[in-house]
Amino acid sequence: MVMHRMKNLTVEDKNQLKLERLQCTLNRAYKNVPFHRNRLLESSMLPENVVSLSDIEKLPFMDRSHLGIHYPYGLFAVPLRDIVRIHTASGTGTNPSISGYTKTDLMIWQKLVARSLEASGVTSMDILQINLPPGLANWGRDYKDGAENMGAGVIPNSPLSLAKTLMVLRDYKTTTLVTTLAFAEQLMEYMFKNERNPNEFNLKRIVLVGEPVDTEQIKNLEEHLHVDVWLNYGLSEIPGPAIAFECLHHCGMHINDDHILPEIIDPVTRDVIPLGQTGELVLTTLSARAFPLIRFRTGDMARFITAPCECGSPLITMQWLPERADTMMIISGIKISREQVKIYLKDALRVNEPRCALEKIRHGGTEILGIALVIDDSLFSDEIKNLEKLINNTSEELEELIGVPVKITLTEQNP
Repeated sequence: MVMHRMKNLTVEDKNQLKLERLQCTLNRAYKNVPFHRNRLLESSMLPENVVSLSDIEKLPFMDRSHLGIHYPYGLFAVPLRDIVRIHTASGTGTNPSISGYTKTDLMIWQKLVARSLEASGVTSMDILQINLPPGLANWGRDYKDGAENMGAGVIPNSPLSLAKTLMVLRDYKTTTLVTTLAFAEQLMEYMFKNERNPNEFNLKRIVLVGEPVDTEQIKNLEEHLHVDVWLNYGLSEIPGPAIAFECLHHCGMHINDDHILPEIIDPVTRDVIPLGQTGELVLTTLSARAFPLIRFRTGDMARFITAPCECGSPLITMQWLPERADTMMIISGIKISREQVKIYLKDALRVNEPRCALEKIRHGGTEILGIALVIDDSLFSDEIKNLEKLINNTSEELEELIGVPVKITLTEQNP
């Protein structure tokens, strides 16, 4: 098993493996990506200068704005002929974020997803059902591939109504559900409203993705649905859903740090902080061929857990916290840039500065982005003949851009 092989590595062996992979990543990025090459030159830190893992602190940071600036393929480190899959995320500006995989990248990610599922008790005897919103469709494919890689049965991602989901859960004898907190909670509420007893189902576990979940929310799901709940941490830009995962002991989330190097920094000073303190999670890919990221600021708040886990894993463990180091919203597990939404509204409605309030609304088993848009004279200019049509078109186009449902309502009050 994957985790058993990892346990055989000593701390020294694992650190040496990470250093070698870091050096390979830096060399590949320096040689093939002008953005990385120029930034390393500016910081006077060439790949050969990195001789220990601590040297990574001397390298410059990346953030989501860089992905949009170099849209579409400016950060790829291999020729396009070697790319076998391309993913798109909404980004933070006018351009989306594009990331890619080589065939080897996909094989590695399948193993990492399989590792996370194995840690939650999934075996080849399980049937895994995936229900993720369109904005996380890429993750649905990753979970399908990872589960199939370990021999489990898979019901691929196909967002269904609550009633249809229950039917499939019961009739197909699903044992593992991969979904978001919003859908899991609304599924639970629907079951009890319709007097469906959890004992009718074979469901053993739920794997939640997309956002941090507090203890009370987990306890509520476990007690009402008679299941165990596990958390997986992912990031669309790395890209993938199983960067970190809980094991059977629920002592925190084990980071796949043999493939992704984590740091915790002070989001203001950007200095690396002592172990155990809370800060912003920064990630560096160690084995990604197509799309290396170096010191990528995630905006997620976390802290490293120093106490060893009872499972004996040599992987670094973290606690994923609900606070954020940026202004992003999380809706159905998808990070939404407030600034991007306002830029789009400004262009679509042809107003100088749209006055609006953004909020997360639960509806029909998922979450939507609610936008309360203040009516002013600019929305009634001679150029706008049909306000209702404009608002509907804007909602549809914005939904396609950010990957979550959007509902725009008009109000006369300031947000």
